[in-house]
Amino acid sequence: MRAAMRFLALPVVAATLSAAAPAEAAGFSCRESPIVQANTALAPLSARVAQGQPLAILAIGSSSTEGVGASARDKTYPARLQALLAKAWPLSPVTIVNAGIGGETAPQTLARLRAALKAQAYDLVIWQVGTNDAVRGGDLDAFRGMVAEGIALVRAAGPALAILDPQFFPSVRDPERYGRYVEAVGEIARREAVPVFARYAAMREWHRADAEAFKAALWNDGFHMSDAGYDCLARDMANAMVGMAAPVRPVVAASR
Repeated sequence: MRAAMRFLALPVVAATLSAAAPAEAAGFSCRESPIVQANTALAPLSARVAQGQPLAILAIGSSSTEGVGASARDKTYPARLQALLAKAWPLSPVTIVNAGIGGETAPQTLARLRAALKAQAYDLVIWQVGTNDAVRGGDLDAFRGMVAEGIALVRAAGPALAILDPQFFPSVRDPERYGRYVEAVGEIARREAVPVFARYAAMREWHRADAEAFKAALWNDGFHMSDAGYDCLARDMANAMVGMAAPVRPVVAASR
């Protein structure tokens, strides 16, 4: 049983977004065992869902958001997440804008985030941040400052915010440096009471459980995620969001 995505450092609630057709590839199977740590920063979503209002979500980041490694546009994590949330919240039309650009680091995405928030109103921003910064290295304090700046930027604009932290991959050249960036994202998010989809921890557990099967969660470059990996990521994120917005209500089954 793989580890589920977790919201960090807040009370645990259960969510049940079952999958009629789990993602499977070469022995890698996506099985839900959701443990969601909720965060009141996303409470406005609950009210909109309860009222059947539409939800506009901005997914912004680098290649993990763009979907490098996915076989088709509808296999990216934002597309899969939109499909899952549409099943979970059938009365609230969900639109997720995929604003991912491969290769970006935090300052580049931060500039686009500022422009995107001026151009359109969103109910939620999912900011995937840190992977390329961690791979390339640089000024860690400057990176911390940019994460804090992005949080302040989204809050000033009005949407709720969740952060998607870096992915885990076994071939990382400098695990200690990479880990410091992952830790920095979590520390700043906790300080600012921003929920984090803890992708790094979840993927590391997938690898620890079955290193051979884990290969199928990654693309052929051993770095970007595959269709199966993106699908598992989207399911964990959907479970987290549904658990936060309606923690005591049964949720419809989600099919692929």
